[in-house]
Amino acid sequence: MESSATGLNSLQVAANRMVRDMNFVGIFAIIYGVLACLTIVGMIFGIPYIFFGIRIREAADEFTKYTESHNEENLLNAFIRQGKSFFIIKVLVIIGLAILALYIVGLVAFFIFNPDILF
Repeated sequence: MESSATGLNSLQVAANRMVRDMNFVGIFAIIYGVLACLTIVGMIFGIPYIFFGIRIREAADEFTKYTESHNEENLLNAFIRQGKSFFIIKVLVIIGLAILALYIVGLVAFFIFNPDILF
């Protein structure tokens, strides 16, 4: 019986640590998103980062509610919100990789059509 109580205690400690980290990342993402939105091009990444920060903070709140009440609906809501935040980051990574690929193609094309710049 003591091992399950110890397991619950360590789960509580791990969940509290995760919630603190999620809140920090959420606040940082919101601040980064707002700063990125100061430019028109930055809005491409800034707006999704704001939504990511909001979703990850909502998930942290649901995890906190779950650790306090052990209501499975709160745990389900936490996973749903966390899943939405990961989806936003996945889309941002794909967009970033596409922009990087276009940048590399542009550089290669620039140097192919302007060989005098290299020498």
